[in-house]
Amino acid sequence: MSLLKAATDVRKNAYAPYSNFKVGAAIRAVSGRVYSGCNVENVAYPEGTCAEAGAIAAMIAAGESEIIEALVIADSPMPVSPCGGCRQKLAEFSKGDVKITMTTTAGNTREITMADLLPGAFTQAHMDGE
Repeated sequence: MSLLKAATDVRKNAYAPYSNFKVGAAIRAVSGRVYSGCNVENVAYPEGTCAEAGAIAAMIAAGESEIIEALVIADSPMPVSPCGGCRQKLAEFSKGDVKITMTTTAGNTREITMADLLPGAFTQAHMDGE
């Protein structure tokens, strides 16, 4: 399944009654399997869940832990970028050369690598100590 189709399909299920800004995300794991997620808002902001976090949670729940490609889609005038927290979540499971595609429902697309999306990412190397 293509990431664009998976993200577009799951975006329809987003729960966004407060912002009306529906987002879909799809990631491809190293196995080739595609996992998707949509944003889920909550009246107690900011307790909602981003689409990227949902897709990552589905991947982890399935027993996988490496992303080889990701895509996020929204009805926006410009390609929607993952928030700061989701950039860090994506970096946790992606190598720097992983392609991240940001797109709109109208087809306006931007591709970037994980390293360019989150330069200087906080990694396990920071935790290893001296």
